[in-house]
Amino acid sequence: MQFYQDGFHPGDPRIADPTDRIIAPPLKLPLPSQVDVMIVGCGPAGLNLAAQLSKFGRISTCIVEQKDDRLLVGQADGIACRTMEMFEAYDFADQIKQEAYWVNETAFWKPDADLPEHIARSGKIQDVEDDLSEMPHVIINQARVHDAFLDVMRHGPGKVVPHYSRKLLHLEVDQQATDYPVTLTFERLDSQHLGVIETVKAKYVVGCDGARSTVRKSIGRELVGDSINQAWGVMDVLATTDFPDIRLKSAIHSANEGNMLIIPREGGYMVRLYIELDKLNNTERLSKQSITADYLIAAANRILQPYTIDIKEIAWWSVYEIGQRLTTAFDDAEDGCTPRVFLAGDACHTHSPKAGQGLNTSVNDTWNLGWKLAHVLTGRATPELLQSYSFERQTVAQQLIDFDREFSKMFSAKPKSASNPDGIDPAAFQQYFVQFGRFTAGTAIHYPASTLVKSGTHQNLASGQTIGMRFHSAKVTRHADAKPVHLGHSMKADGRWHIFAFAGKERFMGTDCQVKALCQFLQNNPASPLLRFTPKGMNIDAIINLQAVFQEPHRNIEVTNIHPLLQPSKDLYGLKDYEKVYSAKSAEGCFYEKRGVNKEEGGIIIVRPDQYVAEILPLDDYQSVANFFEKVLIEAL
Repeated sequence: MQFYQDGFHPGDPRIADPTDRIIAPPLKLPLPSQVDVMIVGCGPAGLNLAAQLSKFGRISTCIVEQKDDRLLVGQADGIACRTMEMFEAYDFADQIKQEAYWVNETAFWKPDADLPEHIARSGKIQDVEDDLSEMPHVIINQARVHDAFLDVMRHGPGKVVPHYSRKLLHLEVDQQATDYPVTLTFERLDSQHLGVIETVKAKYVVGCDGARSTVRKSIGRELVGDSINQAWGVMDVLATTDFPDIRLKSAIHSANEGNMLIIPREGGYMVRLYIELDKLNNTERLSKQSITADYLIAAANRILQPYTIDIKEIAWWSVYEIGQRLTTAFDDAEDGCTPRVFLAGDACHTHSPKAGQGLNTSVNDTWNLGWKLAHVLTGRATPELLQSYSFERQTVAQQLIDFDREFSKMFSAKPKSASNPDGIDPAAFQQYFVQFGRFTAGTAIHYPASTLVKSGTHQNLASGQTIGMRFHSAKVTRHADAKPVHLGHSMKADGRWHIFAFAGKERFMGTDCQVKALCQFLQNNPASPLLRFTPKGMNIDAIINLQAVFQEPHRNIEVTNIHPLLQPSKDLYGLKDYEKVYSAKSAEGCFYEKRGVNKEEGGIIIVRPDQYVAEILPLDDYQSVANFFEKVLIEAL
């Protein structure tokens, strides 16, 4: 899509008249007196959590924001491959892909060897390695991501809408209370109710309220770390230029004028400039009032020599200091108590924006937390499950801080030269960029062993699906309609667990077929987790979704031979679900070969609701399947 050529206008670019893009804010209703979950902050972390919880009509969710309306422009813009996989689970990835700029290549620029005051291209690299993900790395205004989450929230069974113009004054946890132990006090900021105080009691609270988080301060947590005394400006602009790589992500190191990162934006015309400002002394803080848009434009033109950029319109700009800080804990739990208050996003980790990890890490925080809260609140799991959030996510945040510290140091360093022998070699910076490509794509997250992530005794049965990492999707052919689909796209943001049964060498549904035997166990044995943990009256796949992949071509699979558990009758009319059986073969190859599934033995892959591989087992190890779920879920009544 191309848009913005007549100037920047926020909102859905498919709507021609910018005035028609305006979404009326929700009615200024009072806050509820009691809720299951109170989310403080309408950033990406908060909205992602609200979107997840909106899938459950039985969970009362409230989200508040100090600003007076939804975000329209600015802030984060980089969406990693793993985050796009998450968006697919909400069914809005295709819309984002259509609107967004796709980062296919990155260009690197350094001082010209013959004329150091000018820059020269040193190389181009592929941005995302082949087959790392079915999703691209994209750039899009954070506000459009917010709009997508808001749509999910409004249309879900929970029908969650934000309450704007609320300032959190105080939060208190009563550890002795068993029902609604957290009390929050808010002040209304809208003109019609200015100064009105509201009190809400909640079972759980999630602070997504940024680096100056009131929630974090209320539970006695603090951000620990340092600024690294680097100041940067950022601008979203419509501009004309003779710089040849203006539509490529470009990392530019100049000899003496500082460094710059160019990020092309959605629409084909807009571009984001990250511009290095003067280094700060140890005792200095950035004076934002002293930096103007004209100052940033002049700095950009000095860095780009011999090229120039002529700014026609500035959609948004800001200045910031780089710092890496991590909170002492991601929840309020002390002395083994069950956590009641959680932190996510900038409330518990801050870092530079240049590696594009802020939004992505934030939404992955609440992607991890959301299904766990839903499990506890719907009676699927005990509150002890919630202790795994801080355990899993704090390690990821520390890895991000360590990466960002080195990345920012390298990006902000002067290029190595005869007069600056201690500078950064541009080739080394380019190599570092390649080396950590999987990390920046979000696909390198590896949760440690726990009740939710097993030790990997049978990892060899699916070597390309690492236990503790996200399920790596690939194309299969759905049997019922011969449609090529990504197997990973069958996992939606609905809080369900998934059992994927990969058949071995046995004949499809023959007497020795181990997938058929597994179905028999899951359908009839009292130890079956489907029978034990699915509440009466619900669909058999409501808690654990069983699907099967066979090595036969889809045309060799006869529908009448499929086990009934793989074609369950569901809901009001008892209609059959035909979308649980696949052939591993597609025009793009064989899933088994792509993801290292053992062709002789097959295997079971258990996947968590957040799409991370929890366990891999032999097809006939029914006891281990039962034991896994017994340690996580509560037996249904």
